[in-house]
Amino acid sequence: MAGSGGKKVHQMIVGFGGSGLGQVVIAVAVSFLVRVFSAPGPALSPENEADDVPENDSDDAEAPTSGKVTPVTIQWRNINCSLSDKSSKSGICRVFFKKRIGDDWKVMLNEQARFLLKNVSGEAKPGRLLAIMGPSGSGKTTLLNVLAGQLTASPRLHLSGVLEFNGKPGSKNAYKFAYVRQEDLFFSQLTVRETLSLATELQLPNISSAEERDEFVNNLLFKLGLVSCADTNVGDAKVRGISGGEKKRLSMACELLASPSVIFADEPTTGLDAFQAEKVMETLQQLAQDGHTVICSIHQPRGSVYSKFDDIILLTEGSLVYAGPARDEPLAYFSKFGYQCPDHINPAEFLADLISIDYSSADSVYTSQKRIDGLVESFSQRQSAVIYATPITINDLSNSRKKISQRAVVKKKGVWWKQFWLLLKRAWMQASRDAPTNKVRARMSIASAIIFGSVFWRMGNSQTSIQDRMGLLQVTAINTAMAALTKTVGVFPKERAIVDRERAKGSYSLGPYLFSKLLAEIPIGAAFPLMFGAVLYPMARLHPTMQRFGKFCGIVTMESFAASAMGLTVGAMVPTTEAAMAVGPSLMTVFIVFGGYYVNPENTPIIFRWIPNVSLIRWAFQGLSINEFSGLQFDHQHSFDIQTGEQALERISFGKSRIRDTVIAQNRILLFWYCTTYLLLEKNKPKYQQLESPIDHSKPHLKLEELNSEQVDQTIEAPPVSQLDSKQPLESPEVDLVGSFVLEGTK
Repeated sequence: MAGSGGKKVHQMIVGFGGSGLGQVVIAVAVSFLVRVFSAPGPALSPENEADDVPENDSDDAEAPTSGKVTPVTIQWRNINCSLSDKSSKSGICRVFFKKRIGDDWKVMLNEQARFLLKNVSGEAKPGRLLAIMGPSGSGKTTLLNVLAGQLTASPRLHLSGVLEFNGKPGSKNAYKFAYVRQEDLFFSQLTVRETLSLATELQLPNISSAEERDEFVNNLLFKLGLVSCADTNVGDAKVRGISGGEKKRLSMACELLASPSVIFADEPTTGLDAFQAEKVMETLQQLAQDGHTVICSIHQPRGSVYSKFDDIILLTEGSLVYAGPARDEPLAYFSKFGYQCPDHINPAEFLADLISIDYSSADSVYTSQKRIDGLVESFSQRQSAVIYATPITINDLSNSRKKISQRAVVKKKGVWWKQFWLLLKRAWMQASRDAPTNKVRARMSIASAIIFGSVFWRMGNSQTSIQDRMGLLQVTAINTAMAALTKTVGVFPKERAIVDRERAKGSYSLGPYLFSKLLAEIPIGAAFPLMFGAVLYPMARLHPTMQRFGKFCGIVTMESFAASAMGLTVGAMVPTTEAAMAVGPSLMTVFIVFGGYYVNPENTPIIFRWIPNVSLIRWAFQGLSINEFSGLQFDHQHSFDIQTGEQALERISFGKSRIRDTVIAQNRILLFWYCTTYLLLEKNKPKYQQLESPIDHSKPHLKLEELNSEQVDQTIEAPPVSQLDSKQPLESPEVDLVGSFVLEGTK
């Protein structure tokens, strides 16, 4: 049985791929697809694998229907993040090596690295809303990404410090967290309810009944204030959908599916009007009151938004100016140094102006920089951090640790097909409902067919018609490939960001996504080549049989799918849509040159002989030429004239080829591009910077990074922190030289 089965597989591969290299390619592709489609889904969320998960984990913890939130307190100390000015990490390695042998490493560090965060410490507790504030470029998003473990890795970055969860060193793997990014990325043609429902089915497979799932989704819609827009399409730049504030709350709803303990939000009010911004912050405040630990970065909130913060962290140029309770406490703290907030002034505006550098003149830059340096130095000399909130009890802490250590891992084994059907459903809804794109593609297909049909109107059987037919078939292959390629590269980079985010949460694996995308786009993708062929074929009066017309449409349809697969690879290879739009057509131009019409395959230089074999333009042109010229008779007057279509095929080196070869080659190209896309998406998964232990906690050396030589001398002469009396009021001799800070526009 086994031997006969192996022979059958071998015969199938030989029959499909011919011999030689084709057999190897097909065998590798078949084994790759078997592995992808038969492999189980991720047993652990990517990048979130726990080291000590009990073997008897139950699936009960998957479903957050109970609404319970595990309390998590986050503490961080001496967080330092520096960016090397050089392209390699040799600069930072050189810095620390010189420090260890006794050189003045601080001076060298100033020359080779720019600090994004300098000796930042703080704490975030459950039930409280913590806001990270500061001017642009102060390090708000960097600190938020460090705490969330979402700082993109780079060889130029050096990240060090201590990060603890419930008093225990660890990483984000130890607890469930949600990260609400600035960009709200969704599938535009799905409604709010469909988006949440599909996300629930993918992330919470234990909620099997439709009634329970609908109830869970309805509760989320009500909790996030999305009931009024539940049946509205999300929309995008082309089609109007829900508002920006509703998209932000939808992002939060998608992140809350797994009942996270900590919620990170990166500037959630960006791009929103004052009313929508306040509604979003009300949602975050309510989530904090429900027991979540909520940390957000925010630039300059209005007064009503500022009043919702329980704690704040003020950063300027990566340094800590204040960390503690919000509302009136920061104003009282800064008033000790003579900085009074005028009446009827938004405290957030006062704080933002206080810690910002005024670049209007050289004197203002010096004055504001001196004020900020004094405030940073004063806060760094505090012996203990400001108490945020009442600490959680020992019992709560032990229970929290127990729940975290025993948190269930989402078991997705055996649900490959369920993921596939859900993703197929979503991909079909997105593709079929995208009316603007589909209308444009349909109009362009018909318009191109009319133009080409008018140029090559009713070709006869003269000798000149041979060149006309070849030219028409070549531009048909080019037009079909370019239309499919540009559509894919214009859409997929944005969709890839959504897929990366969902895969990072362990919603599904990559195999079912790519397979579902391929199948969902078959009906829509085949419709446009059929429209093109139905208009062009009779106008140009190509080989007038239904069988030839069917083969014509089949060849251009297969070419369209192969070009779309190539667009997926380009979109997975480059970071942005703009880059994809530049790379894709450039690569297609190479395939056009070696497409069989401009350069005869026999005259191709040896080093480029492989390009025609992978050119989808060449294979489409070959198949269309064989389909058109086979059996044709041409008018001739001289003996050297081309009399039959077979002679014309011999002129372009297609005489010994068959349409079957074209179909096999296009399938190979399709499989190759899809497999390459799979590998690229796996390889280019987001990688995040690891937090290293601090090298030296005793010296506040990082704050000297931005100081000039005179300020360095003054700072060195300052008394160490250990000699200060904790009972003495906080004073800043640097600030007293500047005088009181007066907010512009006040008296």
